[in-house]
This record gives sequence, structure tokens and C-alpha cells, in this order.
Amino acid sequence: MLEKLVRILEGKNVEWELYWESGRSGSFRIERETLERSQRKFFSGVGLRVGVDGRAGFSYITGLSHSEETLRKFVERTIKLAKVGNVPFRGLPEPDGVKKVDGLYDRRIEEIPFEEAHSLAGEYAGMMVELKPSHEYTLSGSMGLAYVKYGLMNSNGISLEDEGTALSLSAYAVRKDGKSGDGYWAQSYRSLDGWGEAEGTIKRALSLADESYLAISGVKYEGELMLDVDVVQALVSLFLENLYGDAVYYGRSRFRKPGEEVGPEGITIIDDSTIPGGVGSYPFDGEGIPGRRTVLVEGGVVRSFLLDHTYASFLGMESTGNAVRDFRTMPHIGSSNVVVEAGEDDLEGFDGFVVSRVFGEHTANPVSGDFSLTVDMGYIVRNGERTPIKGVMFTGNVFDLLNNVSAIDKKVERRGSFYAPRIVSGGKIV
Repeated sequence: MLEKLVRILEGKNVEWELYWESGRSGSFRIERETLERSQRKFFSGVGLRVGVDGRAGFSYITGLSHSEETLRKFVERTIKLAKVGNVPFRGLPEPDGVKKVDGLYDRRIEEIPFEEAHSLAGEYAGMMVELKPSHEYTLSGSMGLAYVKYGLMNSNGISLEDEGTALSLSAYAVRKDGKSGDGYWAQSYRSLDGWGEAEGTIKRALSLADESYLAISGVKYEGELMLDVDVVQALVSLFLENLYGDAVYYGRSRFRKPGEEVGPEGITIIDDSTIPGGVGSYPFDGEGIPGRRTVLVEGGVVRSFLLDHTYASFLGMESTGNAVRDFRTMPHIGSSNVVVEAGEDDLEGFDGFVVSRVFGEHTANPVSGDFSLTVDMGYIVRNGERTPIKGVMFTGNVFDLLNNVSAIDKKVERRGSFYAPRIVSGGKIV
């Protein structure tokens, strides 16, 4: 079918790009330590983008088996959308050397029968039964497996394809006896080797539920705070919205050009789609540009923005290989693996207030940087003794926070496609 589409497109006076996918997934939902829902999905389709007189048209078709008449109508519809639309089009990338990224595919996940995956999910539910401390607790969670093969071709001669796999695990624990507490933990992997962390996922959720159960509220604090990795992720994600090329181009960013100051020299933020086995890794992006390691912030200044081909062209820069998509969407700017580099400090013996988990970051203003986040879990640490805290607010400004970083842990932890150490900076708890 793809060959037919290419022949049809080559007969039109347009620039074109095809992005296709074919894959399957299995998802399993556990409620109260019982496997309740199992679902298997198959998906495939092609997204077509064309450029006509500086404007882009896009549409997609599901499935990879269609008649030539259907494909001709598909092409004509997409060209018509370009002619009547106002989405800017700045051409398409040229072929470039794409290097393999190791660890993104596990044959065991591709070939696992659904019945065997179902049995694995049942085993995960069984672990919850075994690890449940008492009747005070209930455990829920999920497991997912996925395989996808995908590729891209364009009128400039790019022709690429690759495949990848994924495993996800989550656990949610509730402890209730008069008062209540809850804990959630999740992680994702490219390989079935991640299954070895299933028991640890459940134990981590139970531990968080215990701490939530014992937590107090009504605490106020102002001064140095240690931010756990989940909080660093929330705040760095807020900051990164200022580095998306489209935000820069349309004036929705704090920054206008590389070289502007961010904070102290110690903090370094990188986008890296070449990490072996990385959940956010890929050999080429959604436009066929090779994946790469891009230093975004270093030495206290912005070194680069996150760019796709279109907005790199608008800004007079080179794409950083950050076009993300599936076959149902046009390419748009996104991050791959975000890495905050380790520092030289040992924060194991930190005394003071620790912010461990927050929510509500969607309410923050990325341009001003102001935020007011609910603390789902925090701690007051005195001489190694931790008192859990929840139900308070963490307020501040992400730019001030980055500017006032006083310590960066030497140990990096991973949360999905985000890698970071704990950091210490100024803040306020109300």
C-alpha cells in the first residue's frame, strides 16, 4: 500500500511526507488485588502531510490495506486541506545519517502471546495479595505491554523505519482505618527485564501509603527545601515550556535567544534521545531527523531550544530532532529523555523540609514561572527522623528557584523518561 501511495504522490506537484505505524498492545487492570480487566488492541495507519504554496495539509487513514481509489481520495483530500488551510509549511528535511539506539526493542515483548501476558498480570495481582500487610490495605494497579513498528518517507528521499517495545507497571495502595493514606508508584521500561521490579513497585506504593497515613498537615515553612526527583520533574517540565521553539517564535516564552541567563552555573539540563534503553529514546524523530543529545541549559544560561524542522526554520536555527507524533497527528515539538545532570553533593543527611510529591502543576504559569502546588507528600527531617507532611502548599517561582539552587545531589534517579538528582533551593510552604 505504501508503494501505491508513493506513486500517487509522485504524480502530484507537492512536497509530501508519510508516517506509518503498525503495532499492538495489551493492558491489564487490577482492582483490590484482583485482575479485573484485560484488553488487547491492534492499531495501524498512515499520516500524510503535504506542502502547497507554503501551507501544510494533513490527514490520516487507519489500516495499511486500501484500494488505489481510496488512496487517491486520501491524497486529494490532504492536498485540498493544504490549499484551504493556514498551517505554515517550511519544507521537509533532507536525508541525514541515522544511528541505531540500542535497547529500544525486546523480542520477548513482541512475541509474547496475549494469554502469557494475561498470566503475567495475574502473577502481579498475586504479588499484591502476598505483600498486602493487613485488611487495612487495598491494592490496585496496572500492567501494560506494547510493540510498534513505524517508518517515515518523504519527497526529499528520506526512507526510515524502526521498531520498539514497552512495559509499564503501576501500583496504588490505600491504607484506611479511621484515617486514611494512599501511595502511588509507577515505572516504564523498554524491556521485559523491568518485570524484575514488579515486587519493588508494590512495596514502594505500600511504603508511600504508610507515610501518607501518618502524615500531619498545617505546617508552615520558609527557607531551604530539598526537592525530591518527582518535584524536580514537575518544575523542570514547567520551565521547559519556555524552550519549545513554537513558544519562542510566538512570544510565549521567557526567552528570545540562546545565551540568556537562567540560574547558577551548577545546573545542567539536557534533552537526549540517544540514551540506550531510554523510554523517550528514538533513532530519528517524527520528521526523519536523527535523534541527538542537546544541551538546553548549561553554565547558568540557555544553550539551545527544543526545535522541529518548521520552527528551526522560522528561527534561523537547526532542528534538534524534537518532532514527536503518531500517525494520527502532525509533527509537533516535544521532549525525549530529559536529564538534569548530577552535582557533587551528598544529600542523604539533609535536615530540614523535603518536598517529595506535588500536584497541580498544570495551573502554573510557564512564562512568569509562578506556581502554587499542593504537597501530596513532604517531610520535616531532624537528626535523621522524618515526620511526614501533606495537604500544604508549595509556592514560589520556577526561575527564582533555579537561580537559588544551593546543592545538587550526586545521585540521579529515573522517572520514566526523566532523569534527575534531588536539589536544594529556597522556597515557601504555607
